[in-house]
Formats: sequence, structure tokens, C-alpha cells
Amino acid sequence: MTNFEKTLLLAFIQLFSLAFVSCSKAENKSEQVTMEQSPEDYAGRKALATFAGGCFWCIEAPFEGVNGVISVISGYSGGKEKNPTYGDVSNGKTSHREAVQITFDPDVISYSELLDIFWQQFDPTDEGGSFYDRGFQYSSAVFYHNNQQKEVAEASIKRLEKAKIFDKPIVTPLIKYGNFYPAEDYHQDYYKKNPTEYYAYRKGSGRDAFIAAHWPDKLEEKYKKPSDAELKKKLTKLQYAVTMHEETERAFANEYNDNKEEGIYVCVVSGAPLFSSKDKYESYSGWPSFTKPIDARLIDKPVDSSFGMTRVEVRSKLGNSHLGHVFNDGPNPTNLRYCMNSAAMRFVPKKDMEKEGYGAWLWVLD
Repeated sequence: MTNFEKTLLLAFIQLFSLAFVSCSKAENKSEQVTMEQSPEDYAGRKALATFAGGCFWCIEAPFEGVNGVISVISGYSGGKEKNPTYGDVSNGKTSHREAVQITFDPDVISYSELLDIFWQQFDPTDEGGSFYDRGFQYSSAVFYHNNQQKEVAEASIKRLEKAKIFDKPIVTPLIKYGNFYPAEDYHQDYYKKNPTEYYAYRKGSGRDAFIAAHWPDKLEEKYKKPSDAELKKKLTKLQYAVTMHEETERAFANEYNDNKEEGIYVCVVSGAPLFSSKDKYESYSGWPSFTKPIDARLIDKPVDSSFGMTRVEVRSKLGNSHLGHVFNDGPNPTNLRYCMNSAAMRFVPKKDMEKEGYGAWLWVLD
């Protein structure tokens, strides 16, 4: 074999090996997947999700800045009238609901994750409107774009009702998507253009109080990243290398790959909840794998361009720490594989969740 042939063979072996690296080191060559841009300019895969949950300002804002979300547009959906105006819709003169349409990359975030965020923004047991906005135009709905979205939404509702998150039955209907009309420009990004009015509206309407009464809030105040000196004392050398320097633990020889106990996995740096055993599955990759996180807003997913490949890194948002990567070869319904380093997480068994302060997340194990 010539030296040239040996060089080619070595290059091929290295490339082949990298194809099977599931959680390998990420160099500092990342950029945010989420940025405000026109969906037409986005080069990756695209899908749509359309939700109604009362005032569209308050449903648009929570999805902004979530990695994998390409754009969020406020508008009107579900009615028969063409090109409706805000005046007509808000006064109940049409058969449309105020809604938002989300363009997202299904290789980065799943429809299931978007639904998890959606349910935490309004009262799905109220069929007469939303907080102090009354009338059909402010009632909630999930406008599904295909049968898979319908099935995921049905399963999501069943899970919430089984967990008894709300005192009354969920009445949010699942409706086959038909149309969507963007609202007037001054409604888009209203929370940015008019922050004082927006936050006063959220508080005054009762929306914020309802959310705080049903879901964990102010997590950024509770789960904070310690100083570097504290981390070096708190973490093992492997944990520090993985979380702070994007190193990778050995496949099949890590703490949680074979763990089958019920519980949640929290950030070893900040303590923030990350993944549930309910969403863990055997991927045969050698690292603990999950179909989705507990809350997509608690993680970041920058693009990792190390090793000459383009992959999506997964980081703990509140810990600002490396967790692993997400791939699009997972099982239904998300088709995503969150491939994590055990060293980046701490497992909290179900029996210990209450005493360790994680009782608010017991429902994710139902």
C-alpha cells in the first residue's frame, strides 16, 4: 500500500469513527440555532405548529428565543372569513380565534416540546375565553397540521389529565388546521415593543397568577451556577471536564446509561431539572438517551461545528454547562435522541424528589 493510500485509509477510518461519536467534545465554534429570521431564509428543515391560548401577545412571547424555533407570528386562525382584522376578531365579528403560528426545525425541537410550553401559558379548562378576555375569539385550541401532531396532542392532554395538573377537565379542542392570517404589524413582538404595557397586561389579567399557581416559576432565581472555584470543589474532575470543557465520558462505562429507576435527571452544576426517566430509552449508543427534556426552555441548543461536522449541542441554560448533543434518529413521537453525558447530570430518585425540592415535577413521571 502506498503512503497516499495509507493516508486516504486513515482519513476514512477517522471519519467513520466520528460518525458514531454521540456525545463528543464540542469546540468553541457554536452559534445559536434560534434567531429572528424569515422562515424562507432558513436552510434547515421546517414544520409548523399553530396554537390559540387567548391573547396572542402572551402566547407568542414564551416561544421566542427557544432554540429550534425559527419564527413566531401572531395572527388569526380557524375561521371562514378571509383577511380578518384585529378590530373584527377582537370584537367577536368573525369565526377566528387569536392564535400564533410557530415555524420550527424538527431536527432541533419536537412538536411535543412545543406543546409542553404551550400548556403552561393559559387555562385550558376555560372554554369561555382566556382570563379577563372573554368570548370565542379568546378561547384556546390546538390546530394540528397532520395526524402525527393530533396523536401527540391527544397523548399530551391525557398525560396532563392523569397528573391532575388542573382542577377541572381540559376543554381545549383539537382542530384540523385550515388557515392562518398574520395580525397587523404592531401586534408582532408586542412584548418587545411595549414591555411596560405587556407585563402590566399579563399581571392584571390574572394570567401570571394562574401560571404561578400551577407550574414551577422563577427557576432562574432558584437554580444558579456557582463560581468556578466552587465548581472545582463540588464536581469531580470528570464532571468538571465534561460540563465546563465539553469533554466526553466513555460510552457504556458511565453512571446512568443502564439506569432504569424512576426519577429525574438534574443539572449537576445548577440543580435545574433536565430530563425524566419517563422519556429515557435504550438507544444502544452507550450514553443515557431521552426523547425530550422536561422543559425546552431550560436548555440551550447551539450549533456545534467541531470535527468538521454540524451537530446540535445541548447545554443546561441555568448551569451554562455542556450536557451532550441532540440527533434526529430517535423514536416516535419526537424522532429526537438527546444523547447526554451522565457526568453532566445528577439522578434524583422518585422517592427522594419531594424532600429534595423537586416535588413540583413528580407529575412528569406519571
